Amino acid sequence: MTKPSRRLSVLVTVFASVAILAGTVAASEGVDRAATGGGHFLFSGFLDVQFGFSAVAKADGSAQGSFHQSYTLEGQTTSYWGTVSCLSVDTVNHRAWIGGVVTKVESDDPGARLVGEDVWFRVLDIGQGDDGADRSTVFGFTPLFESSAAYCAGRPWPADNARTWPVVAGNIDVR
Repeated sequence: MTKPSRRLSVLVTVFASVAILAGTVAASEGVDRAATGGGHFLFSGFLDVQFGFSAVAKADGSAQGSFHQSYTLEGQTTSYWGTVSCLSVDTVNHRAWIGGVVTKVESDDPGARLVGEDVWFRVLDIGQGDDGADRSTVFGFTPLFESSAAYCAGRPWPADNARTWPVVAGNIDVR
């Protein structure tokens, strides 16, 4: 991907995430916590993953929002979209655990996961400035956790931000 087209892709992802959040928040009275983000991160330092998400947790314990991740590996492109079913937030450490259900899959890979599967990921909001890059994970699927709800409730976070990857373009906001 050329540098100008990558910038355009990042901008579109970030603006789409903001638009999704605006719609989600407008439709959600009693929002207690939220996490949003969009951009690119390098999984294992080499696989460019494009992502976007918007999740809100309401005071009654319910959650809503949407998410997307897309990547190309060995010439095969895979894109996942889904709806948020759970969100846990650690406001002290600026971490969020997001879970949901895959609603759409577009892939050249015959081994790609299927619509209807539980999925989860976690993010870290480092903040603005020179303090370092925000971080994200790729999607996790069963059997690592029984369900996305179990993942959000368990709030796993390995030491030293292990298995999270620096966002190279874009932003994550946890509040």
